[in-house]
Amino acid sequence: MSLLGHNNGPSMEAGYGWRKHSWAKARRDLLPTLPIEVLRRRVNRAKELGLPYKTYASIRAASGHDVVAFLFSSNALRVFRDGAPMPAHRAEKLLSVERASLTTLAQPPLDPARLIATLMSEHGIALKAAGPAPHFAASWSDIGAAVIAPLRAAGLPRDGVLVVGDTDAERDWCAAGRLAGFVPSDVHFGETA
Repeated sequence: MSLLGHNNGPSMEAGYGWRKHSWAKARRDLLPTLPIEVLRRRVNRAKELGLPYKTYASIRAASGHDVVAFLFSSNALRVFRDGAPMPAHRAEKLLSVERASLTTLAQPPLDPARLIATLMSEHGIALKAAGPAPHFAASWSDIGAAVIAPLRAAGLPRDGVLVVGDTDAERDWCAAGRLAGFVPSDVHFGETA
């Protein structure tokens, strides 16, 4: 038991350096060394998804699962009013995604059904599901329910869905819905400087 005010920081008694070295070595030994064939498959999978390999690898390591779907906010798609097309370069990026479902949550005042229809008619992009985005001030459980609803309707596993968004509220969708991870839209669409 620690005394009042003790922060339980590392012990500075004799042998601290050795314990730190031993712990670091044990941790390194636990991390798997991937065979080259597995590494190549994962690099190719990152390309199919249109993600940088480092981003894909970190999401896969954190979730333990492959990315099987994307959940885009309508902000990330740059669609802000019903019937408006998304920017051509973002549409091209979505069309290049292979072996992953595309879903969206439409920020008000957008209608999710109309967003699906517009993306199909304007760009030939087939979304597997869409739903209304949760209000930024909604309770945590309401946010989770709103995020999960279209995924459940589409039969998608939460731990394989990657959120692509622009705002902190959209970043919270990942935690509230217990999804695989979050990627800022400028990273996903290759617009970082």
